[in-house]
Amino acid sequence: MSAASAQLNSTPTTAVTASEALPTAEQHGIKEHSDGRFGYVPVQTRSDRFKSVNVADFAAVTGREAVWKLSPVKKFADLTSGPLDGSVYPIDHTDVAGVRVDWVDRSDSRIGSAGAPEERASANAWSSFEQALSITISGEDAKEATVTRAALGSGARGAHTIIEAKPFSRAILILENTGEARLTENVEIILGESANLTVVSLQEWGDSAVHLTNHFATIGRDARLKHVVVTLGGSIVRVNPSVQLTGIGSDTELLGLYFADAGQHLEQQVFVNHVAPNTRSRVTYKGALQGQGARTVWIGDVLIGREAAGTDSYEQNRNLVLTEGTRADSIPNLEIETGDITGAGHASATGRFDDEQLFYLQSRGITEDEARRLVVRGFLSEIVQQIGSPLLEERLQAAVEAELTATEDN
Repeated sequence: MSAASAQLNSTPTTAVTASEALPTAEQHGIKEHSDGRFGYVPVQTRSDRFKSVNVADFAAVTGREAVWKLSPVKKFADLTSGPLDGSVYPIDHTDVAGVRVDWVDRSDSRIGSAGAPEERASANAWSSFEQALSITISGEDAKEATVTRAALGSGARGAHTIIEAKPFSRAILILENTGEARLTENVEIILGESANLTVVSLQEWGDSAVHLTNHFATIGRDARLKHVVVTLGGSIVRVNPSVQLTGIGSDTELLGLYFADAGQHLEQQVFVNHVAPNTRSRVTYKGALQGQGARTVWIGDVLIGREAAGTDSYEQNRNLVLTEGTRADSIPNLEIETGDITGAGHASATGRFDDEQLFYLQSRGITEDEARRLVVRGFLSEIVQQIGSPLLEERLQAAVEAELTATEDN
């Protein structure tokens, strides 16, 4: 499915409480529906969604909300409405010059500078964390660092992370998640002028882990963010990146790879907001599904604002279905508020193996099982090969191979 809209008369408003989140007809120059006379006009522009860092400002989650309607909300009610453990937790990290990792108080001036929660689980984490994990990157030399979490436990937890790339800095940062957890968190990513940062969020959780995370990024003048989401493990994993291109000439590439097995729910809701002129974005997410009840959700929102002349944007999602009994939801959305752009587009596709590819490979003496493996490996390798870390790329290729072996065993 896909949807696109061009909206030329939208005036953003700032909401403070839940009651103020309902827009008026005058806000967008439209009228309420004549049937029913409920007096409600839905939010017309993606950036106008209600935001608050206070969980009490959000109504209880029912599953009928736009942000939750495709999620199994009953399975993580403790993360949306219950009390959370917001204390610090064990981490491991590589010792790399130019990368500082420490804990900071809630009063840190950077907190809240990249974004704010748009839904209750995110706000619950924001209201609950005691200290934020701070990762600060400096220096123009290229570097790579890994931060690992592996012992979060089975209790409901809230967390907050700040990633700041100083002006002109360059780095690859890998956020590695393993073990069991019930976690809702927010990650803020702040890029200074001409910074070049790759953030890889790697989810290799245990079989029963539940992880809800929102990544908020703001990109300065001529800075470039490559944001990569790789989800292979966990029972329910929902990673929602939101990127604001606020600096002239800023650039972002959002990549995603996911492999859903039987009973897994893997979800991504992506938002790219072109605010400044001459900005560029590319969004490419690819996933494979196998096993009864495997479910993936991808929603991609791109907004090209009134002042974003010269924007160049494209988003796409591709899903490969390997077995019966799976479901993939793929919904790209594009909003354009200016006609002065370089280009914009979106695409979505979900399907099974290409019979012609399989026939070609089998005609060259390759068995059907091996031909299927080659097709899937090639399909997902497009994402892996763009990460820029040879060791991580090799490791992820092996992980995908293990998933494919599990498919054959089943």
